[in-house]
Amino acid sequence: MKRVLVGRALRSGQLHEQLLPKRIALPVFASDALSSVAYAPQEILVILSLAGVSFYHFSPWIAAAVVVVMLTVVASYRQNVHAYPSGGGDYEVATVNLGRNAGLTVASALLVDYVLTVAVSVANGVDYVGATIPYVAEHKPAVAIGIVVLLTLVNLRGVRESGLAFAIPTYAFMACVIGMILWGGFRLLFLGEQLTAPTASYEIVAEQTNLTSFAAAFLILRAFSSGCAALTGVEAISNGVPAFRRPKSKNAATTLLMMGLVAVTMFSGIITLGLVSGVKLSEHPAHDILIDGRPAGEDYYQQPIIAQVADAVFGTGSLLFVVISAVTALILFLAANTAFNGFPVLGSILAQDRYLPRQLHTRGDRLAFSNGIVILAAAACLLLWGFKADVSRLLNLYIVGVFVSFTLSQTGMVRHWTRHLRTETDPRVRFQMQRSRVINAFGGVMTGLVLVVVLFTKFLVGAWIVCIAMPVLFLMMKGIRRHYDNVAKELAITDDFDPAMLPSRNHAIVLVSKIHKPTMRALAYARATRPSTLEAVTVGVDANESRALQEEWDRLGIPVPLKILDSPYREITQPVIDYVKTLRRRSPRDVVTVFIPEYVVGRWWEHLLHNQSALRLKARLLFKPGVMVTSVPWQLHSADRISARPEPYAPGSVRRPSYEEVSGDRQVKA
Repeated sequence: MKRVLVGRALRSGQLHEQLLPKRIALPVFASDALSSVAYAPQEILVILSLAGVSFYHFSPWIAAAVVVVMLTVVASYRQNVHAYPSGGGDYEVATVNLGRNAGLTVASALLVDYVLTVAVSVANGVDYVGATIPYVAEHKPAVAIGIVVLLTLVNLRGVRESGLAFAIPTYAFMACVIGMILWGGFRLLFLGEQLTAPTASYEIVAEQTNLTSFAAAFLILRAFSSGCAALTGVEAISNGVPAFRRPKSKNAATTLLMMGLVAVTMFSGIITLGLVSGVKLSEHPAHDILIDGRPAGEDYYQQPIIAQVADAVFGTGSLLFVVISAVTALILFLAANTAFNGFPVLGSILAQDRYLPRQLHTRGDRLAFSNGIVILAAAACLLLWGFKADVSRLLNLYIVGVFVSFTLSQTGMVRHWTRHLRTETDPRVRFQMQRSRVINAFGGVMTGLVLVVVLFTKFLVGAWIVCIAMPVLFLMMKGIRRHYDNVAKELAITDDFDPAMLPSRNHAIVLVSKIHKPTMRALAYARATRPSTLEAVTVGVDANESRALQEEWDRLGIPVPLKILDSPYREITQPVIDYVKTLRRRSPRDVVTVFIPEYVVGRWWEHLLHNQSALRLKARLLFKPGVMVTSVPWQLHSADRISARPEPYAPGSVRRPSYEEVSGDRQVKA
């Protein structure tokens, strides 16, 4: 089943085959930023509608401010990919130039933002599908979680395969939206036709009336902060530079520029056509939108801005209208793929730096960081379930983390250029560095101001959750690093360590429940290790059974003494633990080796029927110093049936010894 879903495993030497050309890297890393135009213009109008349609005239200025910030961030990150092409992105920039704490702050912000990217994108895509399929609208959380699972399976197949799968829908979305903008502009400017959105005749009841100057300014700033959702995903390319083909930095910078220009064009065109065609949007459409003077009601479905603009440009129910609605829903689903590429790479770098579990640094069968992909999917599914896949509620948590990383990254780049300018003497290179420093400084100021605005306007409506999650994640990573450092310090070979020191003696104990083949194999193996002392130990729960075991032991003449531990409370584990502790107290410099016979079964349900006492005992003995635990397996027939086909014996190969050899007196050579 794994091979069907994930595909055949790839060798480590095939990693270079997974590198991406620019035409594939653009849809892989830019789908989030490009898809943001599907909801960022809408969020501006939704927030402004709280004060009525009259406040819509502020939207061009707000959109212009968002475009300025976007172009600034794109220009700034083009400097980042040249200076730090290793894939650490904002985390590496902040760590190197501002210190570890700043780097961890950026990392925690990005990890949270990646999870929210998946949740917001998928939830928004489900909204588009729900507009035409009522079943989807009625079961939004379940459908959204199913989409996340599907995206997870695709990404587990590897970066290159996921890129090929997502390239066509992303380019289709770009072509459709830009084509819609061009055709709409042509109809307006050259044909002189009027564009009319389906909601052009509707009215909006203002929730906030008679606003003071401060309240009006706050509302405009809140609309600006919501529109800045268009910037999410810009940082993904700087984190994914290692996935590009050579020259990596140049290809990443070119892809970043292409993404920025396309996103700005689409964002500006959509909000312009939306205003010209009279689009009306509201945060609470059931009550605030009036149709023929009456509230729209709970059954009213508010079409997203792209759908309304497509309706105005191409006509209601036209083929192009359906196509644009379909590719928009699809690109919103695929926008989550940006996070599926960014989160695992960042998690791998953090694991390599010992801030996250080491398992996140391990590549899976398809050379993707599978553990990071699965963790991201699980976290996104929890968010979708907890917030019922509600885009408006999820958006209030959004973009806080990304602007924290933007600001700290640009501040770190300013320090980077300043440090290099102290030693650089070439005038041409110094001029390039000074230009880059100015770009990064301007970007840091702009993103810092946006961060303040976002926190100021969104804190009480949901951003406080992110403000708690980020410090918790920060402290967790510090704790993980502290644990790894303590373990490394404890395991390090110091001056007082003598590798030649050997234990005085080795006391071997073979646990016996009854006399059968696994017991005899364990006894034979224990004897082959030639311990200082060897004894068989059984726990006497029933006096009659213990007496019968001793009689059979003596009758067979087994050359190992049998010790019966009394257990008046019918406990198996504790008497063995107490006996081992007694041996350790008697000779602290000696070691005690406990041999445990175990059955090897083939079916999952058979594990529930065997070896439970052995598992409990091993778990307890692991915490006892100076105690070694050795499992001696005995394969049952069910294990043999599902095991791999045995290879023919050949000279130089390892032959499995027979039972007679294992249970005999002579030493076994494997």
